[in-house]
Amino acid sequence: MVDARFKAVIFDIGGVVVRSPFIAIARYEREHQIPENYLNCSIVARGADGAWQKFERGELELFPFYKAFSKDLSDTINGNRWYQAYCKRKGISMKLLPLVVHHLSITFLSEETKLFGMMMRESSAYDPHIREAIRRIRAAGHHKIIALTNNFARTQTTPIPPSELEFLGWQDGATPNKLKDLFDDFCDSSTLGTRKPEHRFYLLACERNGIKPNEAVFLDDIGLNLKAAQELGMATVKVPIGGTLAAVKVLEGMLHLDLTGKAKL
Repeated sequence: MVDARFKAVIFDIGGVVVRSPFIAIARYEREHQIPENYLNCSIVARGADGAWQKFERGELELFPFYKAFSKDLSDTINGNRWYQAYCKRKGISMKLLPLVVHHLSITFLSEETKLFGMMMRESSAYDPHIREAIRRIRAAGHHKIIALTNNFARTQTTPIPPSELEFLGWQDGATPNKLKDLFDDFCDSSTLGTRKPEHRFYLLACERNGIKPNEAVFLDDIGLNLKAAQELGMATVKVPIGGTLAAVKVLEGMLHLDLTGKAKL
């Protein structure tokens, strides 16, 4: 019997519905002999004023973002300090820190744009287990299906050249219609002006869909985003890299729906 507590299932996109861009970051770090998780520390620790965060709130367009992102990642003074703190928190031995990660000069394919392009192309592939779960939830007809994504889809005032769209894998846009069509509502940080883990973003998604936070199950791959959802009363499911099937099985038990078996709804 379907659990009547839940009226909606809310999905993160990158790392849940599609492949995680963190896979590309890890590959880039290996290829450039940068300590593991160094770049993500530099992105996250910069906080609300970071280029990445501004881009996801729709405050920067693509090419100004490239320039600001390059400046952020070239700041190895803060980057090294943040990475040292990360290693201390995790209790891991700190590897040799880079003196210079990237050059400050911007070219059409600077190191930062290469990194961003790798991330975007990596996250263009759908996860089959999550997509099948969405299909079955929709077929059962008991829950709203909502996307809650830190994204970059805000309309550009300056057109992006076709060559750059191809480089990013955005020929159908940063958010293709075939992706949006999986959901009853697609809550995009760059159009709503707020991003995870800001509470306002989660609450907007609930308000738009006529539900309370405790009536939703939220799936994400990032602990900070899940923690914020829990603080609001949402049930949560962690989706680790390579662990989407296990996460769907957890969701299956919470909803009391067959999301993984051979029988079709």
